Amino acid sequence: MTTFHFTKRHTLRNLAGAALLCALAGTAAAQAWPSKTISLVVPFPAGGTTDVLARALGQELSKSLGQPIIVENKPGAGSTLGADFVAKSKPDGYTLLMGAVHHTIATSVYRKLPYDFQKDLAPITTVAMVPNVLVVQADAATPIRTVPELIAQAKRAPGKLTFGSNGNGTGQHLIGAQFESMAGVQLLHIPYKGSGPMTTDLLGGQITMSFDTITPVLPHIKGGKLRALAVTTAKRSAALPDVPTLDEAGLKGFDLGTWFGVLAPAGTPKDVVTRLNTEMVKIIQSPDFRKKMEDIGADPIGNTPEQMARQIKEDTERFARLVKEAKVVLE
Repeated sequence: MTTFHFTKRHTLRNLAGAALLCALAGTAAAQAWPSKTISLVVPFPAGGTTDVLARALGQELSKSLGQPIIVENKPGAGSTLGADFVAKSKPDGYTLLMGAVHHTIATSVYRKLPYDFQKDLAPITTVAMVPNVLVVQADAATPIRTVPELIAQAKRAPGKLTFGSNGNGTGQHLIGAQFESMAGVQLLHIPYKGSGPMTTDLLGGQITMSFDTITPVLPHIKGGKLRALAVTTAKRSAALPDVPTLDEAGLKGFDLGTWFGVLAPAGTPKDVVTRLNTEMVKIIQSPDFRKKMEDIGADPIGNTPEQMARQIKEDTERFARLVKEAKVVLE
């Protein structure tokens, strides 16, 4: 029998060598990335704010990384289908999620989700903050011109006025529920699979109002087809400076908006996450991109993964309280 004797120095040298090889392998993998097309998943249909931001960012990111960025729309279940798809994807940096505040709400709204948003997805950066806006049709058949008028009409006909959202358990759904609670009215919630089909129905008179993000409805407001009654954030939007906040309209303390950001599957190599963050922040903070965001009513952010993670944690806790107060629960 052959006996092998290992000294402490020998063992330490071998361990150090193994560690070096692992480090070199990781570095080589990071340097090789990206070597193919990257998929940026949007959990809503085309046409909404999430989709608009994803395409704007993807176009610039493709240039900086030297690889195509394909935007894939995977709508359904209030944005949770797309999030679940990315959470279960290979953590190699080639499948990303354009997420939003909706995911922090879904954690409390749905009784059971097939993924844990805080554990199964790794934050990269917050792209933008976007105010939501309460809008109605602007034609002569819609006599609602102010928030007090809307509340008065809703109180005269409980459960008759309808509000659309881009899905059950989304930010728009919760904003509508919070509006009902603070205004003391009962509305009928009509969920859609995204802002596009919802706005089509709003323009066609199938629903009374929506609390959409400002981006998809801004052209219709400026074109005179929709009337903006109020924005849902604490301060007015630079894109609609003459439109009051809900707080100013009488619902004191109302302050809800929507953030959008990019995440990767948990376990994605740190070097890849760092590279993505560096490139994205550079794009987001560039004058051209900032101008593009401001033109659609968005406030560009571009923070660190750690800052985005804290934001997700704080919003998850905040919306858990609001969901409980509004009694919004889905199967």
